[in-house]
Amino acid sequence: MPPPASSPRLPPSMVALMAVATGLTVASNYYAQPLLHTIARYFDLSIASAGFLVTTAQLGYSLGLMLLVPLGDILERRRLIVGMSLLVAAGLLLTAFGRQFWLILLGTALTGLFSVVAQVLVPYAASLAAPSERGRVVGTIMSGLLLGILLARTLAGALAALGGWQTVYWVAAILMSLMAFALWRTLPAHRPDTRLSYPRLLASVFLLFVEEPVLRLRALLGAIVFGAFSLLWTPMAFLLARAPFHYSDATIGLFGLAGAAGALAASRAGRLADAGHAGRATTFGLCCLLLSWLPIAQAKSSIVAFVIGVLLLDLAVQAVHVTNQSVIYRIRPEARSRLTAAYMTCYFIGGALGSVTSTAIYMVADWTGVMIAGAVLTLTGLVIWWFSTERKVIDRHAA
Repeated sequence: MPPPASSPRLPPSMVALMAVATGLTVASNYYAQPLLHTIARYFDLSIASAGFLVTTAQLGYSLGLMLLVPLGDILERRRLIVGMSLLVAAGLLLTAFGRQFWLILLGTALTGLFSVVAQVLVPYAASLAAPSERGRVVGTIMSGLLLGILLARTLAGALAALGGWQTVYWVAAILMSLMAFALWRTLPAHRPDTRLSYPRLLASVFLLFVEEPVLRLRALLGAIVFGAFSLLWTPMAFLLARAPFHYSDATIGLFGLAGAAGALAASRAGRLADAGHAGRATTFGLCCLLLSWLPIAQAKSSIVAFVIGVLLLDLAVQAVHVTNQSVIYRIRPEARSRLTAAYMTCYFIGGALGSVTSTAIYMVADWTGVMIAGAVLTLTGLVIWWFSTERKVIDRHAA
């Protein structure tokens, strides 16, 4: 049963395990990004066809968010988490075995569908945490998630250089199997109080959108910032693999380390939300995201400026994302899995649209077109937030 508000702080070791599990699981959707040009050559594909691999992962993830994550409000969560982790490992194995592109797409879709276990872990941790530490715990685990997304590129590039692109998926499948065992041994059993049939459970997710304006706003902001994130990261491998860089898979993967530093710094966003500064954290994140496109646009002339821009962008995305989740988890504690499903569905739909749009823009307008699209999208999000009712209410209370 959910612990009372006076429950002790979660053991740091358990929070760390959930953060690592979240990062490792969501990383499964991003191993392909620095390898897109290699996979395109292996299967003799166009840039657009190879880019669809990333879109497939994100669409599978979005489907899992809608259909599977709400189960965390009615099923025993430890069993659900372990079972889904093993299915992620199965999807990775299918990709590793695949010798035809349609099998790679099928394995990627299966992995994306069940890797939403990361989004079952987040509300699970929020339910176990005491109210005074909830933002910090969510921030730590979400830092693990973003680190997983970013370091997946570094790991994929390194392993591909050692043994080919399939090696990445073999290693990832083994790691996911070991993580499932660790979670089974460590996590406490936890059965929610909610008693709903599955159709009513899914219907209640859409009802939350109708009834909660804060959820609608935060979901829209989440879709915008992750769309901007994908606009950068999806075509980056094509940029860095060609002249004047001609970087290898391993070198391209190292750029994930720059984003990882931003993710670690942005973990403070959860603490700001705990302290009542969610509005400031949101404004700061969106402004940093808009500013980041200036150095990123200099990629062809200054790789140092590009790295600075990547760091700033990932810090901004994490700051807004962690703040969004900290805010929506206060709305209805009994529906945290459904709130996560609603929010993260929009979040990853934004990412999928960003991925498919970025490859199309890159083919037509090169890197400059991608940068302009990212800046326009970010400015749109900043305008929406600036004129939102939630921000005005926060400012009135602060005054």
